[in-house]
This record gives sequence, C-alpha cells and structure tokens, in this order.
Amino acid sequence: MKKTLYILIAILIASCAVPKKCCAQEDGKFKKGLKKTFKFATFYGAVNGGNSVSDVDIFSVTNGLETQTIETPFDYSIAFGVRKIARLGYENRANTFYNGTENSFSDAATIGRVSGFEFLFEADYTRQQGTEFFNQQHFLRYVADRYIIKTEYVEDGFADIKFFEASQRYRQKIGNKFSLNIGAVQRLSEPYGYDPLEEWKLSNGNLHYTQLAIQEGYSIQFDGQGGETYYNPSGTVVAENTQIWEGVVIPEVLSDYVEKERNKLPAQWNYSVVVGFDYYHFTKEFWLHSWGNLMPYHYDTGGEYSFHKFNNGQWIDYSGGLIFGYYVIPKKLGLFIEGKYNKYWNRNWHDFSFGVNYVIF
Repeated sequence: MKKTLYILIAILIASCAVPKKCCAQEDGKFKKGLKKTFKFATFYGAVNGGNSVSDVDIFSVTNGLETQTIETPFDYSIAFGVRKIARLGYENRANTFYNGTENSFSDAATIGRVSGFEFLFEADYTRQQGTEFFNQQHFLRYVADRYIIKTEYVEDGFADIKFFEASQRYRQKIGNKFSLNIGAVQRLSEPYGYDPLEEWKLSNGNLHYTQLAIQEGYSIQFDGQGGETYYNPSGTVVAENTQIWEGVVIPEVLSDYVEKERNKLPAQWNYSVVVGFDYYHFTKEFWLHSWGNLMPYHYDTGGEYSFHKFNNGQWIDYSGGLIFGYYVIPKKLGLFIEGKYNKYWNRNWHDFSFGVNYVIF
C-alpha cells in the first residue's frame, strides 16, 4: 500500500511539473463552461418586513376587571437565492431588483421558454402573524426536443410539505405550442400517512391522551378533595383544572409527540409513472400557459411505512397550473387568472390570483 501511495504521489508531482499547456486548456474550458452556465443568472438576497395583525385586548372579570394584551410581533422574511430562468412573454419584470417576494407561478411548469439548462435555488425564513416558517425551492431542469430531465427539492413550511423529486421523461411535441411527456418519477419524503396516535386510540375511537402524557413525563397530583394539579416533565405546574389540561396542555402534548415520532422514522422512496402536458401560447392581447402532471401508478416497495400501507393500495397524485390573460379592450381593459395546484400523498397546497385591470389614458 505504501509503495502504491508513493507511486501515485510521484505521478502527481510529475504531472504538476510538466508544462501547463494542457492544464491551461482544460482550465480555460472549465471557466468558459462556468461562465456560460451562470450567464444571465441573478444572485439576490433581501430582507422584507412590516407590521402584523394588531394587538388584541382580552378582558376577564373572574377577580375583578382584568385586561391582558396579546401582542403579535411584526412580520418579516429573509430571502436569498440564485435563478436562471428565461422570462416568458407574459411575465413583466416591473421591479428593478429581486427582493424574494416575487411569486412566479410559471416556475412550477414542466418546461420553460427556452430549451437547455435552467435552475433555481431559493430559500426564505418567514415570520407571519407570530408563526415562523422556513421555505425552500431548488431545481435543476434540462429541456430538449425529445426529453426532459428535472430534479427538485421543495419545502413549504406554511403547507407543511417537504420532499425531493427527480424525473426523466420522453417528450413528444405536437406543433409549436403543445407537448406531451411520459416517464418516471422518484420521490423522497417523510412517511406521509403514518399516524403516531393510532396506537393510542381506544375501541370507541377516543384517544387515551392522559396515559400518553404520563408516558411523555407529565404527572398528576390529586388533593383528595376532587381537585388535581398537572405538572410538565420539568416539574412546573401547567394546569390546575381539567379544562385547562384538556383544552390547552393536551393539544401541545399531542403535537409534540406526533412531531417527535415522525422525526424518528427514515425517509421513504416513492417510484411512480408520470404523464404530463404543457401548452404555451402568447400574443400581446391574449396568452395561455397551462401544464399538468399525473402520477396514476406507484411501485409498492413493501416497506413498513410505505404510503401503500396507509392508503390500502394505489392512489393518484397530480399537479398543474394555469396562467391566462386577455385584453378585452386592447391596452385598456384586461382580465387575468393565475394559479397552481398540487396534491401529493393526499396532501394538497395551492396558490391563485385573478382580477381585472383597467387603464385610463
């Protein structure tokens, strides 16, 4: 092993000692390729914020008039990313800078405006009405006349969905505006469908929540006169009556338990067949861009936490989007509809926007 290592080191030193014409050529090719890859790409980072919902006064007369003010901290988002996606004809780049708040529905489309390599890497940390979310969307996409290759990672904290997806598809163009595609999709996600509370359900459908809380370290002390005091695992009093225990503490216990048990489980692979379409038409007075993806069949891996087990067999996943615009009166009165919808593992999340614009000259 030592002799082999010495020979490899000698070869490496010798290669570095020879004239660098070949190395310079390779280095030049690499720099040229890197420059081509990031040409027209935009790196951006921004912080956005504003006030949230107004403070709320809560009144109580149990021990005389008492007032409690519930304050909601201001909203903010911290976004950063890099994108190289050719703008479609209907996309108006009105802002001078990217600030991370842009919502481009077309980013979810299967194909873009141009063939070749495009990418998006974006992440933002957001606080909305006192609740914090972390969102990510990253994808690499290569579109050719006959095939499409795409890898993507999505994390939507607001919708509570997170997964990795890769797809390889054959593409059949029908004219210049419409295309069909078919291929395979591989997805990696948490075991959606798994319910950690299932084992705690009684025969009548109710939940044995007190026993679960005791297992998690909570305790109950009875005073012998019909009263009780409830303690958390650290010994702090969290409730002094059943109403607070069941209405406030138990929901938190169940939420923490479900999250803890799900985090223990390994991520699950899903292998599916996908069929889809993409249509794009644009003029200055009328445009229509739509796309759809359907996954009607999923290979059963036989895993303990496979979604097949929780769903009792096959299911249908799908996603799609629509962007429509029409000037009823050219340059004056226009209508628009934009939106996208996703349904994976019986979980759905969507965005939409529609309205009318009228310009007075």
